[in-house]
Amino acid sequence: MSFKERWQDIRDELLRPGVLLTFFLVVALDHLSKYAIRATLQVGEEIVVLPGFFKLTLVYNPGAAFGLFATLPDVLRRLVLALVTIGAVFFVIYYLINDVKGDRYSRLALAAILGGAAGNVVDRFAFDAVVDFLDFHVSTYHWPAFNVADSSIFIGVMVLIIRMLLRGKVCAGCEGAC
Repeated sequence: MSFKERWQDIRDELLRPGVLLTFFLVVALDHLSKYAIRATLQVGEEIVVLPGFFKLTLVYNPGAAFGLFATLPDVLRRLVLALVTIGAVFFVIYYLINDVKGDRYSRLALAAILGGAAGNVVDRFAFDAVVDFLDFHVSTYHWPAFNVADSSIFIGVMVLIIRMLLRGKVCAGCEGAC
């Protein structure tokens, strides 16, 4: 396949209306929610929504998921996070054009992942950290704060895993004809 044909495949997959709508919806909801939290709370301040279970709190996370890489020196942290993000975006685009043709749910899941990644990348450029605010805890167990972008990435990954498992089950009975 020529470069021109490959580029056309990429454009066709990325520019599907559902993919674009999902991507932009995730980015918009992520940034509207982060804006509302930043306008309402100071860092560390919290609003208890469900006592003993859920609160809103403003946190700036300089690392990746669960604060991963947060303790690295600034330059190294930025480099590592940039490389991880670029690698993940290329993986998602590769998967989008090579493995999910004809699978609308997987395409939408990938769009949610890309939208979440884009939302967090914008934060990294604006604040050198990601704005997190959804804070769940039960008794002494505390889940690290996260945001709409993180949720979209998680949901997208879960949908992809379920789709892969379902595809594997269906194909297992086809004797390789799938």
